[in-house]
Amino acid sequence: MKIVATIARVLMGVVFVVFGANQIVPFLPTPAMPPGAMRDFATLLGSTHYTVVVGFFQLVPGILLLLNRYVPLALTVLAAELVNILTFHILVARSGLFPIPIVVVILWIIVFWRVRGSFAAIFAPTKQE
Repeated sequence: MKIVATIARVLMGVVFVVFGANQIVPFLPTPAMPPGAMRDFATLLGSTHYTVVVGFFQLVPGILLLLNRYVPLALTVLAAELVNILTFHILVARSGLFPIPIVVVILWIIVFWRVRGSFAAIFAPTKQE
């Protein structure tokens, strides 16, 4: 399981470094956007430079995963990113569950399972005083 988790961590790190860096300094070709909500959403994010913020919060955790440092922190930040990516594909793109985000969620779960002990305090019940 350790080898599988390491491979998952590295793959997820590469995905978020590449796509996070692409959000900050575009270097991958961008397909034409279909008219409608998807184009409007992408235009709004681009014109406000919000994509740079999104890219930063993908790039930094991706680097942390590749360096194998602060992995629980990286997973916490990427959990929010993954929720937004899945929500975008379901509600805005209307394409349903796109295969790549599903694969990345599976990779996230594998890495999370390996470091789940770091999250023990979050899931522990607290005493009421």
